[in-house]
Amino acid sequence: MLATITVHSWDELQQALFADSWNEDLGRYRSRFAFRGLSDVSYRLETTLMRLGGPYAELEHHLLRNFKKYAHQRVVERDSIWHWLSVAQHYGLPTRLLDWTYSPFIAMHFATANIEKSDIDGVVWAVNYVKAHQLLPDVLRHKLEQEGANVLTVEMLTEVISSLSELDGIARDDVALFFEPPSIDDRIVNQFAFCSVMTSPGMALDSWLANHPETGRKIIIPAALKWEIRDKLDQANITERVLFPGLDGLSRWLKRHYSPR
Repeated sequence: MLATITVHSWDELQQALFADSWNEDLGRYRSRFAFRGLSDVSYRLETTLMRLGGPYAELEHHLLRNFKKYAHQRVVERDSIWHWLSVAQHYGLPTRLLDWTYSPFIAMHFATANIEKSDIDGVVWAVNYVKAHQLLPDVLRHKLEQEGANVLTVEMLTEVISSLSELDGIARDDVALFFEPPSIDDRIVNQFAFCSVMTSPGMALDSWLANHPETGRKIIIPAALKWEIRDKLDQANITERVLFPGLDGLSRWLKRHYSPR
């Protein structure tokens, strides 16, 4: 069963988020976890493609085909499926990608930023991407070993998988891949962001984690703790103003900052 931890204080939350971050080989505290914060504990790890509803798996190819057709060719560095998926996800197209961050604090932000959900328990999901990648097919594991990397890049993936149909057929069982998208703009950089993708468009990552509980944990943030976390994050400058550079992020930060509790 997937480990589920309910924290009751700021200190307990830090301990849960930074657990297992000691790397004996490096002699450093270097976590191997991907984090994703959600404002409602009932939310699943479903992609925007899944939330589209209907025959979404059949529509995936059409969505991306038309995005490529109508988007300016210069929006991608290279004409590869992984560059197109990264850009499409960034600009809001429903895709099978899921956004994650290396930063526990940024995950905490997304778990507490929606003050309309302040009376509902939040959650931070943590997935050990090194353990997840031990389940990858040989061709992808060898690519990681060849590069001496723990997380894939769009360049590495492009050398191995050139289409969605190849991705669907690369493994007998569903597997989760974590990769770093191109640094399209400051939002990706400031959010310390990277992505996961399943080899099947119909597999939600929380369902996959239930089958591989050794790869992650679920950290529940009670509603009563949210305001303390939110205020401390604001003082640490983990805000919309930083994570969404520009006037839209500034406006979102000010709206939340001046809203009554």
